[in-house]
Amino acid sequence: MLDGWMISHDTVTPSGGRVRSKARSGFSGVPCEARTNSGATPLRRLRGSLRTPAIQIHGIDSRPKRRGYFLLRSRSTLPFFHSSPLSLSSAAMRVLGIEGGGTKTSAALLDGSGRVLARARAGVSNSKLLTESELAAVFRTIQKQIGKFPDVVSICLAGAIASSDHKKIRTVAGKVWPKAVVHTATDRESALMAGFGKLEGIAVICGTGSSTFGMHRGKLAKSGGWGHMLGDRGSGYDIALQGMRAAIRNYDETGKVGKLASAFLQSLRFNSPEELIPWVQAASKADIAAAAVTVFRAAKNGDPLAMRILDFAANELAESVRIVAEKLHWKNPNVCLKGGVFEHQPEFFRSVRKGIRKLLPRASVHAPKYDGAVGAALLCVVGRVPPRGGEGRPTPAGGSGPTPMKDVATALTEQRNPRTLAIDKKSVAQLFDVMMNEESRTIPAIRKQKRDIVRCIETIVASFRRGGRLFYVGAGTSGRVGVLDASECPPTFSVPPDMVQGILAGGQRALYNSVEQAEDDPHAGTAAMRNHGVGKRDVVVGIAASGRTPFVLGALREASDRGAKAFFLTFNPRSAIRDPRYKTIAVATGPEVVTGSTRLKAGTATKLILNMLTTVSMIRLGKVISNLMVDVKPTNEKLRDRACRIVMALRKCTYQTAWERLEHAKWNVKKAAQTH
Repeated sequence: MLDGWMISHDTVTPSGGRVRSKARSGFSGVPCEARTNSGATPLRRLRGSLRTPAIQIHGIDSRPKRRGYFLLRSRSTLPFFHSSPLSLSSAAMRVLGIEGGGTKTSAALLDGSGRVLARARAGVSNSKLLTESELAAVFRTIQKQIGKFPDVVSICLAGAIASSDHKKIRTVAGKVWPKAVVHTATDRESALMAGFGKLEGIAVICGTGSSTFGMHRGKLAKSGGWGHMLGDRGSGYDIALQGMRAAIRNYDETGKVGKLASAFLQSLRFNSPEELIPWVQAASKADIAAAAVTVFRAAKNGDPLAMRILDFAANELAESVRIVAEKLHWKNPNVCLKGGVFEHQPEFFRSVRKGIRKLLPRASVHAPKYDGAVGAALLCVVGRVPPRGGEGRPTPAGGSGPTPMKDVATALTEQRNPRTLAIDKKSVAQLFDVMMNEESRTIPAIRKQKRDIVRCIETIVASFRRGGRLFYVGAGTSGRVGVLDASECPPTFSVPPDMVQGILAGGQRALYNSVEQAEDDPHAGTAAMRNHGVGKRDVVVGIAASGRTPFVLGALREASDRGAKAFFLTFNPRSAIRDPRYKTIAVATGPEVVTGSTRLKAGTATKLILNMLTTVSMIRLGKVISNLMVDVKPTNEKLRDRACRIVMALRKCTYQTAWERLEHAKWNVKKAAQTH
């Protein structure tokens, strides 16, 4: 079994040996191939025997790289790793491992052999809870305690789920450690490394929050980790909140301050239960989680309410392990219990272990081999961080600086418009003419793509007739226009709200505000398709003016893989990423009035095309008679007036008669217009 992903040696040659062996990475189980003259060799042994020149690694990344660095390239992507290659051969290399969550942050500085050189501690570092400046303060606190500057920084934080989270962390870390290579992952990966020394096992994290995460033979699974509002089951926060609720309920039922309520009042220095109300409303997640100690203390003193709460929490965590093990098809899993609650409450540790063994008799349950900070560092020291598939490797934090995005730079919409070079010198009236002249170019450009657009509409009509749905997927202006068109279909054509849906990178918040880096996460697009249950009867239209938006491309590929018909609408024929899994509609709207501002001509063209997709489809479904929207929902005074005029036109009757027919038909325009 190959024990890692990265091999560094200057004399590796392309001459393979006779003995060939397929290996699975000890990191994730994702299939990869290595050929050596002596078969598969664990990396820890391979490091000492790399002087043998007859080594051939298949699937080597074809992109330019520094001499001597080779990566085993996976056939699938793991969404949570963000890394760069590094040499593993130098014991002098210093790796700083950082693990943080909702209560504290710990750090450990290791050399290349894995020896701990220094340690540090800081406050909260959950990436969802801190601003960039607050996160920078945490990192600076750590560096001040560590003293020596690291060559590599491996940061594993709770809440670091999306690509935008990792980019934020790397940006901040790059300012604190400008010469270091920065790797980021979540606290789940560091928990596995801390627990087992490899990414193979099930880790239960229980601190301020909670999450259960497992990897087995290349498959990933999780349970929990939804945050304190939705599902940190059995966490310190959950235990404290359930304790307070139980104490208050007991107070309501008996009119007396029970033992648990009294314990809370004592620990919080309150005089009455009523004081809990403003405190809970103002308290942070960490403040509430800290109150879990009171529940543990009360249970130790024999309080039945506290004991029931802890039993329930232990069962919840044990059940989360069963869920993950079942997803991984693992009957005898190795389980590690990690986090502040387990560290400080040994009786609770034993209770959870007992619950796991009851559900999974063959499970092995133990405490971590290392602490989380060491686990974070080991991700790099052992060489187990694979490249992030599909998006390339990030530039080291102290690299040569930003590099132009060549493909985007050559995009038509990014070119300077020769007709608008002097717009800053023009009057308002002249600018009006410029804008109108440029916008008028969109219709001829759209007309040239008639065949592709017609094919898309015909596919949508066929889908609707099979009971399928239409999804628009986009980011920024493209996504907002999709949401707009989808939202107008139910009132205009009386169709269910799920028949036409708009999916916007960054979610609802992105309708009104810019959500940084949301469009850069292809895995979020993939997840959106899964979460909406996209299937064989559906059609997905991805919209990206640039032709390269990762969120959209991820969604299109997933939709196609799930059997849906997929179309890609773009306004950059030259630079659009094409794929046989979807049909591309490339409209050459040309350079924008303001360079790169695709909310202008590209936005206009998007609205015109989406109007056609839904309007023509609804006409073909019989939602229009003559040119009248007979399926309109008359939900306000204006639409009721329109409904009357539609009935008047179709029935050749008076306004009063039309009104009466509509009332009789319960304001169903089509029924009111029928002969009876």
